[in-house]
Amino acid sequence: MPKTDTTTPAARDGASDEAALAYAELAALLGEVEAGYIGPQREMHTAQERAAGRYLIANALQHGFECWFPADPERPLFQRWLSTTKKLLGDNPDAVYYGAIIDPRRTYRIRGNVHGACYTSFAVEAGARDGNLSQGVLGTLNDDQFDVAADGSYELIAGPDPGERNALRLPPEAGSITTRHYWEWERSPAADPTFHVPLWIEPVEDPGPAAPMDDAAIAAGVRRVANFLRGITLDFPDLQIDLMPAWVSREVNRFDNSAYEESNAEIGYSAVDNAYLQTRYELGPEDALVMRGRFPLCRFANVVLWNHRLQTPPYRYRRVSLNRRQTIVDDDGTFSMVVAHRDPGVPNWLDAAGMESGMIFWRFLLPQGKLPPIESEVVRVSDLG
Repeated sequence: MPKTDTTTPAARDGASDEAALAYAELAALLGEVEAGYIGPQREMHTAQERAAGRYLIANALQHGFECWFPADPERPLFQRWLSTTKKLLGDNPDAVYYGAIIDPRRTYRIRGNVHGACYTSFAVEAGARDGNLSQGVLGTLNDDQFDVAADGSYELIAGPDPGERNALRLPPEAGSITTRHYWEWERSPAADPTFHVPLWIEPVEDPGPAAPMDDAAIAAGVRRVANFLRGITLDFPDLQIDLMPAWVSREVNRFDNSAYEESNAEIGYSAVDNAYLQTRYELGPEDALVMRGRFPLCRFANVVLWNHRLQTPPYRYRRVSLNRRQTIVDDDGTFSMVVAHRDPGVPNWLDAAGMESGMIFWRFLLPQGKLPPIESEVVRVSDLG
């Protein structure tokens, strides 16, 4: 009988197969995340909360392999970050986001089109390298600060010395560029899986073609995925109230309207042009949270529901956010919105989708003047309509 060769391919050809080791490390990390992240130590006390944590793990792996595994700072691409089926770091149905991994020593040309957006911006993220999360925003360039042609097109230069106009400076600690594109449409653009913003980035100096992925490149890519997974789970800051920014209310079901003006630059992947408000909601099956207010003069405004992992409920066929165009406003300019688990029979219903606890997040983009307060109260759904 012939003998079966039980040696590995790596042993037969003398290679190290570092990629196999990297995959084994990723598998071990998944076990570590399950043991150290999923559970009461991260405020996951119910089956619904644990499911949200595991959904975040799945989305983190999806994002890691889409965006971090193939990352090549010499030849970057703008990858779409979020979608109806990939939710991370506070997704927004009224926005489309892209990210590109860059080398701050290089210079790039960025071309695009605002594509009907009411706001477009480019943010330089600190420390976002090798799969690690951003540590803060180093600089932002919005469409008030660069030239946009009549057809919506624009061209920017990003680099360590990009010039004076249409220029995005890359400090030495820069690791990536995040883009933001907001619309106040009746149908939220992120709910359309075919929607795409024209956007390109290319090095000014041609680095030549990339080599095929070899063992070392695959291993490095898998380890970037692992870094991202660890960063967004085990190493992600606890969502404890005393560690949150001032615009996160310390009271359940109420907003702290005194904290609009706090800077967001120290928060990775945040928008420095936005004023934020956030609270935790807790609602029983027959409860409703009524929010009353008035939109300020600003470029964009909306409110979004999240779970405690900063993910929206499924919004393709549910209304889990409202922008100004989608909101029915009273004759005096005020609005009333209702967060509830079932249709209360009144306008401006935000569908909590059965999540009895979650987050309500407001954003006001480039607001002018004093921001009106958002007042709230919990009532019975049966008392509405």
